[in-house]
Amino acid sequence: MGTCLCKEKREERRVRQREQQEQRRGERGSRTSDRRQRDQRHRQWRNALSTDSDIEQQAYDDPVSIEMDIKDLIRQTLKVIRTLVNNEQEPPQSLLKLNLIADKERGWLMVVKALIETVPDNDSLGPAVITLFLDECPLPSKETIHRLLFSMEFSGDLAKKKSPGWHKNACIVLGSLAEKLAGSTAVAMFSHDVQQYLIACVVNNAHIGGSYQMILFALLALEKFAQTSENQHMICRTFEQIGQPLLELETWLEDKSLESNWLAQQVGFCAQWSLDNIFVSENRQFAYESADVSGINAMLNHEDVSEYLKIGPDGLEARCDVSSFESVRCTFEAVEGVWYYEATVLTPGVMQIGLATKRSRFLNHEGYGIGDDDCSVAYDGCRQLVWYNANSTKHEHPPWKQGDVVGVLLNIPEKYVRFSLNGIPLYQKHKEFLFQLPEGDGVFAAASFMSFQQCRFNFGAMPFRFPPKNIEFRYFLIFVSLYFCQRDV
Repeated sequence: MGTCLCKEKREERRVRQREQQEQRRGERGSRTSDRRQRDQRHRQWRNALSTDSDIEQQAYDDPVSIEMDIKDLIRQTLKVIRTLVNNEQEPPQSLLKLNLIADKERGWLMVVKALIETVPDNDSLGPAVITLFLDECPLPSKETIHRLLFSMEFSGDLAKKKSPGWHKNACIVLGSLAEKLAGSTAVAMFSHDVQQYLIACVVNNAHIGGSYQMILFALLALEKFAQTSENQHMICRTFEQIGQPLLELETWLEDKSLESNWLAQQVGFCAQWSLDNIFVSENRQFAYESADVSGINAMLNHEDVSEYLKIGPDGLEARCDVSSFESVRCTFEAVEGVWYYEATVLTPGVMQIGLATKRSRFLNHEGYGIGDDDCSVAYDGCRQLVWYNANSTKHEHPPWKQGDVVGVLLNIPEKYVRFSLNGIPLYQKHKEFLFQLPEGDGVFAAASFMSFQQCRFNFGAMPFRFPPKNIEFRYFLIFVSLYFCQRDV
C-alpha cells in the first residue's frame, strides 16, 4: 500500500475525524489529569483558531507558542508515519490535530510554513508527507494563497539564502498548490517574484557541485505550474531568453563523473522528461527518437501503466511526482522457469517492487498498487515490508538507501519468490503468491511508486550487480523480443 495517508477518500476521513472528536469530548470526564491537560490544550487550539481575526487574543497570546506546538506535531507525525501501513490503522493523533488546526485560514498558513521549516531534507518520507497533507486539507482561498506567498517573500535573491532543505520544502509546497489549483489560481500564484525564485533555484545551481536538491524540486514545481497553459508559455519564453538551462542538465545523464550521484541523475531524468513533454525546445531531437533500444528486449510497458508515471526513453526507468500511487508492469510475461531481474533505487522512499499478473489492478488514486491484491507480491525497502494481498510482513533487511539494488528471483517450478538487497536474500522465501496462481497465468515484473520516487530496472540489458548464487536462471533480454511499437516509449 502506498501509504495510509492516501488510502481513504477525503470525506470518509473527515467523517471519521468528526466522530473521533465527538468521542474524545464524551470521554473527557474519565481521563487522567495528564490527558485532561492535553485535551485542554487541544481545546485551546480549536478556540484559538475559531476565527481569524482574534487568534492572538485567544488561548495563546504569543503566536510563537502555537508555532512550536505545530512543529512538534509535525515531528511526531514524521516519526510514526512509516509505521502506518494499512487502511485499518487510525491516523496518528498528531496528524489529526494538524488537520484540525489547518481547517482555519490562520492555522493553515501556520502549518504550511511550519512544514517548510521543520521537515528535514534527509527524511525519506518528508516530501510525501508535505504533498499528502496539502492534498487532504480543504482548498485554500486565493486570499490565503496570496497571504502565504507575500509572507514567504519569494524573489530571485531568496534562492541565494536559506538552506537547501528549506528551498526543497518550499518548492514542494508551491508545486503541490499549483497542481491542486490549476487554472486561474495557479496563474495568479505564478507571479513575477515566484517565477524568478524558481528559475533562480534552477539556474544558480545548474553546475556540477551546485545544490542538486534545489534544482530538482524547483524544476518539479515549474512543471506543476506549467499544467496551466498560460504559465507554460511564460516559462518557455523565459527559458528561451536565458538559453534553455535544461539542455545542460540533461547532459548529466551521460556524465560519467555523476554516474553514482543519484540526485544529479534524478535532475537529468526530470530535465529530459520536461524537455520531451512540457518545455519543448526547438531543434532538439526527442529523447525517445535518439535512445538506442535495439538491444533491449524487455522494458516497462507504456501501454500497461497508470496515467501519471514518468517512463524514461529506454523504457528502463520510472519516476512518480504526484501524490497518487503509480504502477507499471513490464512487457514480458513469464509462464515457466526461473527468472531474475534487478532494480536500482534512486530514491529511498516508498516503492513496492516485485511481480504481478495481468489480473492485478492499478488503483492509483486509492493508494493500491503491486502487492495490494492476491495477484501481486512486492518488496518495500523503505518500511522494511513484503506485501501480498494488501497484507505486510516485516523483513530483516535494513531500510534501503539511494543506489541500493533490489533483486527479484521468480522460481515458478518450485513456486516461490525471493527478494534480495545488494545480494543478500531475505531469509524467508515467499510462497503464497505462486501457490494460488491460476493455471496458465503469467507473471510480469512490476512496481508501484509514491511521490518523488524513482527506480532504474535491469532486465538483463546490463550485467547484473548481484546475480543469485547456486541456481540457474533466465533473464528477459535473451529469451524474449519486442515489437517495434513496444520500443517506442
